[in-house]
Amino acid sequence: MNFVVVSAASFVAVAVVHTVTFLVGRVIGRYNVVDVSWGIGFTAIAAVAAVLGSGDVFRRILLLVLTALWGLRLAWHLFRKTKGNGEDPRYRRLLNDDFSAGHVIRRIFLVQSAATWFIALPIQLSATLGPTPSLLLAAMAVGVVGWAVGITFEAVGDHQLKAFKADLANEGAIMDRGLWAWTRHPNYFGDAAVWWGLWLISVAEWSSLATVLSPVLMTYFLVYATGGRLTEKHMMGRPGFEEYCSRTPFFLPRPPKKRPA
Repeated sequence: MNFVVVSAASFVAVAVVHTVTFLVGRVIGRYNVVDVSWGIGFTAIAAVAAVLGSGDVFRRILLLVLTALWGLRLAWHLFRKTKGNGEDPRYRRLLNDDFSAGHVIRRIFLVQSAATWFIALPIQLSATLGPTPSLLLAAMAVGVVGWAVGITFEAVGDHQLKAFKADLANEGAIMDRGLWAWTRHPNYFGDAAVWWGLWLISVAEWSSLATVLSPVLMTYFLVYATGGRLTEKHMMGRPGFEEYCSRTPFFLPRPPKKRPA
């Protein structure tokens, strides 16, 4: 019963976040502001779960803190990145230049609201379960390490790319330095590592295994739906990009290969 309460309240929370975001987008004339609400929605769900959950207090607080650190950092980064810019070409193509309210809500906000709620199911369920058994404490520790690796890749990768683009000498060049020499998408890989880490932390009993589809869906988004593959589709044809792809792994990091002579 507590899971039903937490899950229903989580759905309401994310619906409120995306309703406000839609109204803001309507006022400013662009809907890529929904990217900013992505991290905020997860943070709202983690807060609801921590407050309304009747499960282990330590795990509830841990998941809230880690989710909030990830989500709010991401929201702030995307706010600064999109501020003052026009509509994202991805959303123009997705909407087929139909910006009527109903179409925008169906194609963007309902989809992202449902995805946020579903991906956050491990946090919701975990908030209703008892203490983590000693047998699973090692998995929790691995989860914390995975989260730390993920947010480091994401934050450092974002910072490196921002600094690279700020240098006018790099205009038109392909970013292939720092973490971007280890993987073509350190930010997306970091997101995936964060959510697999949070899932491992959330596991407290056998029922927790049923939520494994949540990090699977997040990884799918990051690789195929709105992440790496879509990004590269728009980069194909840029000078040096194919050569960069030939020596840099797509998603999972590995030591960089030397640039060909």
